[in-house]
Amino acid sequence: MSSPAFDVQSIRNDFPILHQEVHGCPLAFLDSAASAQRPQQVLDAIDHYYSHDHANVHRGVHTLSHRATDAYEGAREKVRAFINAKTTQEIVFTSGTTEAINLVAASLGPSICAGDEILITHMEHHSNIVPWKMLCERSGAVLKVVPIDRDGVLLTDKIPDMINARTRLLAVTHVSNALGTVNPVKSIVATAHTAGVPVLLDGAQATLHAAVDVQELDCDFYAFSGHKMCGPTGIGVLYGREAWLERLPPWQGGGEMILSVTFTDTVYNKLPYKFEAGTPNIAGAIGLGAAIDYLLHIGRGNIAAYEKYLLDYLTDRLAQIEGLRLIGTAPDKAGVQSFVIDGIHPHDLGTVLDHKGVAIRTGHHCAMPVMDFFGVPGTARASLAFYNTTAEIDQLIDALAVAREMLA
Repeated sequence: MSSPAFDVQSIRNDFPILHQEVHGCPLAFLDSAASAQRPQQVLDAIDHYYSHDHANVHRGVHTLSHRATDAYEGAREKVRAFINAKTTQEIVFTSGTTEAINLVAASLGPSICAGDEILITHMEHHSNIVPWKMLCERSGAVLKVVPIDRDGVLLTDKIPDMINARTRLLAVTHVSNALGTVNPVKSIVATAHTAGVPVLLDGAQATLHAAVDVQELDCDFYAFSGHKMCGPTGIGVLYGREAWLERLPPWQGGGEMILSVTFTDTVYNKLPYKFEAGTPNIAGAIGLGAAIDYLLHIGRGNIAAYEKYLLDYLTDRLAQIEGLRLIGTAPDKAGVQSFVIDGIHPHDLGTVLDHKGVAIRTGHHCAMPVMDFFGVPGTARASLAFYNTTAEIDQLIDALAVAREMLA
């Protein structure tokens, strides 16, 4: 394997958290699917806001409020351009992917009746399962699940037969957090739209690794989180097609989401503010905007090519370990590789690796149905980002050898 031209060492200099030791060993952070790290540029943007511009947005006539509002709405425009939405009216700030999906589920709720159907897939994160189960429990609707195969590939050929006149929504992950599978979401959306079914895409694991164009995908909703793409925690985005957002009722009431209120009548605000009740996470939005600037500066094509190189290197090295089984071997994958080692519980494995400075994720990864499908209680998951190196992967492999010797 040969590395694409990519100055990873220069990039790593932007991430202060990476330059530390854990238990006397250099930190090898291989858990970016759980939460990516933040570059200094994002930290500086948040600090500048709190140090110079903090005030509430939209409501003040003073200078600081104007500055805060300009920065906040400027971040909304950066998000719009980043995913190529038509207008900022289609960009709703949320606390993350989970809240974005819950927003859609709650707002769709009044229109869902007993006997209606919601279609999801077997590889979904809990945040794209539980809200729909709750909606079905409230309404009497039925939850249907598109199957996967032993490679972790979604059986998309089953979708047309699973859609019928009672299907009200298809919700599917763009990239599986537990398997790394990249789903062919554009063709999935087209299949659903042929039957008149709207589609929500969970993009939490996609936006860091590749370009996302919601107009090209033609999806009706797209949800993602700032902390998965080098931005702050507590901020996320729901993209919603304008016609859908106009149609849906708000899911929370309070300040900002109204134009006028009396004890007998309420007039809701225009989009996107109809869905943004209360004081928003202003600093989070500004930090997300800075993260977008940072990713665009590096180049999403450059990121995708380098991460593909890292994933190939990681997969090749893991496959050489005796007694190790890869979980998720789809041909089209993002930078995630889950695995199990015979005779070693994933939590024990993660503990030994931590003492060698290697940070991975262990457990069910909020995807218990995936674990049930593969017949394992959980997996070890190494997840990559553009600031990782082959040396860190080698450190993981060496630590796995120690763990096998200790625990197997």
